[in-house]
Amino acid sequence: MTVERNARAVGKGTAGKPPRGPRDSYALFLLPGALAFLAIVVLPFVMNTYVSFTDWQGVGSPEWSGLANYRELLDDSEFWASFRHSLFMVVAMAAIPTALGLVLAAALFDHVGKHFGSRTAAVLRACFYLPQVLPIAVAGIVWSWILAPDNGSLNALLKAIGLGSWQQDWLGDPDLALYSVMGVMIWVQLGFPLVVFMAGLQRVDPQLYEAAELDGAGWWRRFWHITLPQIRPEIYVVLTWCSIAALKVFGAVYVLTKGGPGGATDVPSYFSFTTFFEKTQVGYGAAISTVLTVIILALSLIGLRLQERSDP
Repeated sequence: MTVERNARAVGKGTAGKPPRGPRDSYALFLLPGALAFLAIVVLPFVMNTYVSFTDWQGVGSPEWSGLANYRELLDDSEFWASFRHSLFMVVAMAAIPTALGLVLAAALFDHVGKHFGSRTAAVLRACFYLPQVLPIAVAGIVWSWILAPDNGSLNALLKAIGLGSWQQDWLGDPDLALYSVMGVMIWVQLGFPLVVFMAGLQRVDPQLYEAAELDGAGWWRRFWHITLPQIRPEIYVVLTWCSIAALKVFGAVYVLTKGGPGGATDVPSYFSFTTFFEKTQVGYGAAISTVLTVIILALSLIGLRLQERSDP
């Protein structure tokens, strides 16, 4: 009797209530992340956008100035120069590492892995990826020692092998500084595309390579006609991710050159930083940050769209 009474009570308590589905429990798990996203990303972006419409030196009350900062930005040659430099960074951190990463990943996967074993390929992959896990401050300081004009390792090596005439002030010459920073960023960024592409190659059907090899296709033809089409989604992911990293690059420029010499390596993120903290033009610096954020968001949406189209 007691069992029946308890069963009836439970039945009455749950009658008329739909069972909780998995979506309700999933929402609870997503809530902390959503709140963190609002607090860390959305709210600061809204505040930064508001400040960009004001004239403010960081103290006192901001004065509403409307679109004055954005109109000034359109005529600011320093901003456009920094933006051109960021396009060079896109080449150094997205285009070149993607191309080199594709070739190296295919070589490690198709040649080194088969002839020397997967362990050797894994060790080489880790070596290429090592710069990604180094703090950019540490990597930048080491490279500043290597590229130093007087006692730097690169100039010492050139002198030792009889190429002393090639010695340069790699980070102090306005004509060479940007290309030197680009070279460092290629070294830093190469490991990320390599790891992503080697992971993508794992899902390519080996029978495609075997059939092409039986038909007499060489390595390059197999790479061009099989590898590239099969890992197209990974290519879009890498290009999007690395382009975003190039547009917002800051640490390497700050450690290596601080935007110099003479603004030769200035990029929008560092230009915004100096405008904020050195020139104390907070409203104008916020306008630079807002424009850069909008560009990155647009690039992200384009990359996601291309990735959706490439999915089989």
